[in-house]
Amino acid sequence: MNFVDELIFGSDGLLPVAVTDHDTDRLLVLCFLNREALVKTVEEGIVHVFRRSKGIVVAKGTDSGHVQRLREIRVNCDKNSLEIRVKQEIAACAHGYYSCYYRRWNEAEENWDVIDERIFDPEEVYS
Repeated sequence: MNFVDELIFGSDGLLPVAVTDHDTDRLLVLCFLNREALVKTVEEGIVHVFRRSKGIVVAKGTDSGHVQRLREIRVNCDKNSLEIRVKQEIAACAHGYYSCYYRRWNEAEENWDVIDERIFDPEEVYS
């Protein structure tokens, strides 16, 4: 995969990736990929991420079954971050929401308002 060699990974070997819904343009999650995760993503058509907390590459949705099917990869002008556009199965957020960005800052009340509906109960999926 020649295009991988063109990318500028960070000193930690990681590349930030915004994952968006291909049909709605909605931002789903921000994650990090190393070379291995990116190659697996392209080869298998399922988004793989580098789990920094565990130091391993896994398919997004491994535990829940809520995989992200690759539709398109875009690169920024500096070639140091990607947007991966996907078909999201069920939901992207481990808290049960379609997107990890389900809260919006409420300036008047100085708190985060939940602006989306929960799609699934995380305790049922991850127990």
